[in-house]
Amino acid sequence: MEYQYPRGNVFYRKLDRVYPLIHRGEGIYLYDEKGKRYLDGSGGALVVNIGHGHREIFQKIIDQMGQVGYVHGTQFTTQSIEEYGEALGRRLPSGLNKIYFLSGGSESIEAAIKFARQYFFESGEVQRWRVISRWNSYHGNTLGALSLTGRAGARRPYLPLLIPFPHFPPPYCYRCPFEMTYPSCELECAKALEKLIQMEGPETISAVLIEPVGGATIGALVPPEGYLQKLQEICTRYGILFIADEVMSGMGRTGKWFAVEHWNIIPDIMVLGKGMSGGYFPLSAMITKEELVDRLKQRGTGFVHGHTFSHHPVACAVGMAVLRFFEKKRLVEGCAEKGRYLLKRLEELKEFPFVGEVRGKGLMTAIEFVKDQKTKEPFPRKERFTEKVIDRAFENGLVLYPGTGFVNGVNGDMVMVGPPLIIEEHQIDELIELLKKTFLKLS
Repeated sequence: MEYQYPRGNVFYRKLDRVYPLIHRGEGIYLYDEKGKRYLDGSGGALVVNIGHGHREIFQKIIDQMGQVGYVHGTQFTTQSIEEYGEALGRRLPSGLNKIYFLSGGSESIEAAIKFARQYFFESGEVQRWRVISRWNSYHGNTLGALSLTGRAGARRPYLPLLIPFPHFPPPYCYRCPFEMTYPSCELECAKALEKLIQMEGPETISAVLIEPVGGATIGALVPPEGYLQKLQEICTRYGILFIADEVMSGMGRTGKWFAVEHWNIIPDIMVLGKGMSGGYFPLSAMITKEELVDRLKQRGTGFVHGHTFSHHPVACAVGMAVLRFFEKKRLVEGCAEKGRYLLKRLEELKEFPFVGEVRGKGLMTAIEFVKDQKTKEPFPRKERFTEKVIDRAFENGLVLYPGTGFVNGVNGDMVMVGPPLIIEEHQIDELIELLKKTFLKLS
């Protein structure tokens, strides 16, 4: 059975898409009710870090529900919440030791920018409220998070509703917005942040929010060496909080527990989601430093923020089970090695004339498509090249994650390849063969 709007009472984002009915998931594969197998080459939206169908995770859900399924975050705590906080805390970068559990990445971004604002409000710097982020970023779809997101197409229908937060260009070396080359550019893309701060007024800025490795909008964009260090140095100089959005890149996805660790960066606030629960339950977190939370404690206000399903006991039980699975299977260490192999195999795809750049870190990778490899000219949006790739791959039993519009707000085509971290080398080979089969149909 398949579903397409207007069939049934449920509607989805893609109103013209035919949705197969998935019957079960096992490892890196999904099976629809007709028996067709799909290799989950993107883990949904790079969510399914530990793979599908692990019964030990199901059992933890059942066990916790048998004890208590829900308590409100202003009334009680549970053993599952406190134990997961302790276990996750042991994996966090030094100094990040206070965790606020939520149920989705957008929620955690909202919590982060509100926390930054309240921190300065309680510190007497009431004029600091603005948050700077980057173009070609993705931080979520709630209005605050969308105001920070740098994806033109997602913003366009809602512009009258958005907060006018300032943005600066990403470190997009393949298409440098400054028409320069690294390292002779001397990180002009990082200097752009300081120029923007000075133009907007540093006394009005509460935080700078960035994805350490660019995610859903621009596709596994790895910054050049020295870039993140330069951003943090600028933030420190102006007394601005530095927020790392690790919703997609965190929890082992890049071959470190957190992407900032590749560059020895410790942000003031870090946001997690997606892979925390591996998709088994809605779970995210806003994480910060004790000295920042202490400011709220000293003022006697607490954190003026909350959601019905924050600090959820079942979500935290799932998070704990997933964390233990990570540790038992040594998935983070394995991801680094598997990621190198995946990138090496993806480079082979440059034999196809429409493959422009292959990029990424660990098992967070992307393929950017171009009309002309030499000039890097993008396909016109009307050709819907990414959609063609996604559809042909789907026919071949391969699931990828699409991205468009990152070149000029309209053009730009890419797919993200981010399979579960449990993938084996021979399954990476299978994934590559499915990609080649897909690309041959488009040649």
